[in-house]
Order: sequence, then C-alpha cells, then structure tokens
Amino acid sequence: MKKVALGKTDLQVAPINFGGNVFGWTLDEAKSFEILDKFVGTGFNFIDTADMYSWWVDGGNGGQSETVIGNWVKARGNRKDVVIATKVGGATGKHKEDTSKAHILKSVDESLKRLQTDYIDLYYTHFDDNVTPVEETLEAYNEIIKAGKVRYIGASNITPARLIESLALAEKNNLPKYQVLQPHYNLVERKEFETKYAPIAEQYGLAVLPYWSLAAGFLTGKYRSEEDLGKSVRGEGVKKYVNEKGLGVIAALDKVAAKHNSKDATVALAWLLSNPLIPAPIVSATSESQLQTLFAAPELQLDKEDLDLLNEASKF
Repeated sequence: MKKVALGKTDLQVAPINFGGNVFGWTLDEAKSFEILDKFVGTGFNFIDTADMYSWWVDGGNGGQSETVIGNWVKARGNRKDVVIATKVGGATGKHKEDTSKAHILKSVDESLKRLQTDYIDLYYTHFDDNVTPVEETLEAYNEIIKAGKVRYIGASNITPARLIESLALAEKNNLPKYQVLQPHYNLVERKEFETKYAPIAEQYGLAVLPYWSLAAGFLTGKYRSEEDLGKSVRGEGVKKYVNEKGLGVIAALDKVAAKHNSKDATVALAWLLSNPLIPAPIVSATSESQLQTLFAAPELQLDKEDLDLLNEASKF
C-alpha cells in the first residue's frame, strides 16, 4: 500500500490512522488482536492511542489501550513495522490535565513500559493545562527526544494562541516543534478547524490527523432519528447532530455513496482525505465489516460534483 510522509517527519504512514481508544474498552484483548491483525495485514501501519485510554472503565489512570497494543506488538514481533502514536496530559480519574515537565517525564516512561517498546514514534500533547509555560513543556519533549524515547511530537487539544506560541518558541529557541495537529474535524464539525486551525497548519507545515472523523458514528448513517440513539453506547453523544443540518449531511452522503456503490462512512473519510492537509484521518472499528468500510476510503476518489454536494450540505 502506498504510504506518505507525515508532514516534515520521516514517518511513512498508510492513509488510515486506527483509533485505539476501543482497545480495552469496547474490545477485549483477544478481539483487539484480531482487529489489529486485519488492519496491518491489509497494509496499514498507523496506530493512535493515549495514556488516558480508557480511564473511564474503572475511574483510574487509564493505560488499558497502551497495554493491549504493547502485548500485541510483543506477540507479533512487529514493532519496526508499525507507527505508534500516544499522548500525554489528559485528565483521568486520578489527576487533572497536566503538561508540566515532571508529569511528561514520568508519563512517557509509563507509556513505554505499557507499550513494551524503547521509543514512541509520535507523542502528543493531548490536552493543554493552559497553566504550564509552553517552554517548560517543550523542554520536557526536548529531553525525551534526546534520550531516544520519542521521535516526534504533535498537538491535539490546544488553543490556537498556545499552539502558535509553542511553534514560534520552538523555532526561536531551537526546541522540538509540533509536526502534527490532531483536531476535532469532520463533515458536521468544520468551523473551528477551518477558521482557526487550518491557517496555522498551512503556515507551519503541520500534518493534520482529525479525530472523531465519523462524528462518533453519526456519519455512518446509523443515527437518523432520536429513536436510533439507543443503538449503541455512543448514541447520546450524537444527539446534537440529529437535526435538519445533520440529516442534510447524511442525505448528501447517501447520494454520493449510492453513486459510487459505497457506504456513508467511506464517503465521509474520503472527503477528509481529499484535503491535502490530511494524510490519515483517525477512525476506529470494532468489527471486520467496519474495517472494510475504512479500508475502502483511500480507494474512493470523489469528483468535483461529489465534493460540492458535501461541502454545500455541511457548510457553516
């Protein structure tokens, strides 16, 4: 499968980034192994997780997802064949958001132990505490990069002002610079990214890897009325999209999917991939049929008519 460089890094990734939040949560270890085997067996190689996944299972510190991935990598002996991203700074049942140097230095070692690896390919500031000076956070990253524990860093839930401050400071003081941006972005969540973050990504050459690419499952077309919300544990999370605009987006997806004999989710991902800023949207799957829907996205080439229809239905 064709792989692309992740921004200005030398990381080569296939065009779907598997979201590992499901490992140790909605998927047990055996099923997680099965999904991961099928994912990499098809030629994909990019796995995303976080140290906080999935703290909500037991109200603790998290780490379940990293543990599953670490056990899988050890069992398969394939560390060099996969690109692993994890994150630091998010709040759990045990601590608040924290991007201090002390927390990062402690957390990276804990993640490495759970992942059973000597290095993390991509390490994100998951959530910014908005208190720690950005220089302190970057100095922590500088230390762990020099130690060989992390190769590159990325940013997720950071305000535009703090992101720009971090990028400018990194350039000025020769500190590690964020190479990747992981924003909340999809067909029903466009305004925040397109107006505030896309210009920053373009200016600094950041690769953009959106999370919630399918809007917590809404863009699969599964939820078309309030009665549908009970179909899964994530149903209540999409209630805000079950309105005239959201259903208009689903109608547009239905039309494009029918034209290409495809599925709504595949079209929604193909729309993201049509953006040159986005090499690999983040998306999860819990079954082989869902995986096949994801695998089809990089093969689906949307034409101008398709994109115009989707952009009009989802405009803000």
